Amino acid sequence: MVNTVDDIQTASKRIDTAPVLTVNGLSVYYHTSRGAVKAVENVSFDIRAHERLGLVGESGSGKSTIALALLRMIKPPGRIETGEVILDGTDLVRLSEEQMRSMRLNKIALVAQGAMNSLNPVVKIKPQLIDGMKDHDIGLNDKQMDARVYELLDSVGLRKDVADMYPHELSGGMKQRVCIAIAISLRPKLIIADEPTSALDVVVQRQVMDTLLKVQEDLGASILLIGHDMGLMAQVADRVGIMYAGEFAEVSQSADLFSDPLHPYSQLLINSLPSIEHKGTLKGIPGLPPSLLDRPSGCAFRQRCPFAFDRCEAEEPPLREIRPNRLVSCHLY
Repeated sequence: MVNTVDDIQTASKRIDTAPVLTVNGLSVYYHTSRGAVKAVENVSFDIRAHERLGLVGESGSGKSTIALALLRMIKPPGRIETGEVILDGTDLVRLSEEQMRSMRLNKIALVAQGAMNSLNPVVKIKPQLIDGMKDHDIGLNDKQMDARVYELLDSVGLRKDVADMYPHELSGGMKQRVCIAIAISLRPKLIIADEPTSALDVVVQRQVMDTLLKVQEDLGASILLIGHDMGLMAQVADRVGIMYAGEFAEVSQSADLFSDPLHPYSQLLINSLPSIEHKGTLKGIPGLPPSLLDRPSGCAFRQRCPFAFDRCEAEEPPLREIRPNRLVSCHLY
């Protein structure tokens, strides 16, 4: 768990102050016959060098949409409406499609949720590892390319003979590690991991996350980790952003968030987790998230919030820094 003094000091040493990624005012809408579904609305954040930023929230809160927007993989009827996505000094939103293709895998890479759907079932692992490297023309001959494949497999804890296997011959954890190997093949600066362990059992989840963190350290890369698993975020993430209805409710250091959540949604979300110390009936959060097709006025969480008052209905709270390194979107502060 990243919640001891030693853990916090270790994390602070690992993180450089300079941002690798800066997102300013990002909005993504899905246009339908009934109007625009505002999946992500005016979101801003940064990820520093070597940092692990976690995004957490209920289904439909905009986490995966942010990931796809960073990769410029939003498909119609979706569209990036506004915003900047500045990676290593380059605004990805303004690049042509061909320029963006050269950035994917090279500067920014994705470890997708389902390895089963990410790998081609009728192609062996080695050609799938080589494909991206050839597309980016990294200048290796066949012998060097084979050596690179074996090096990548070794870096994620897989044997050389995996290169000559088909995906169906591998376990779920092995397939996910192959996906990690593909993602790091060109040594990107940012790895987006979209629920990389959701389809795996608990033991394999730990192995896959250990692999991901090891390759991050080896590359000196940053990670954007997306998921629902609050326990995983507490152990892995340096900072956590709590998302609700396409916006940030709170962004805090991991240790601060789990020891003292500030936003009412963060409090209810963490209090709903099962606890060994407090056995009894599990408590959910009453109500449902609002429709993103017809967003309510004021605070999006007010109809479910136990502390809502008149101002919450009339005015949307901005995301503000109310304590050092703690941003909260709530009128209570």
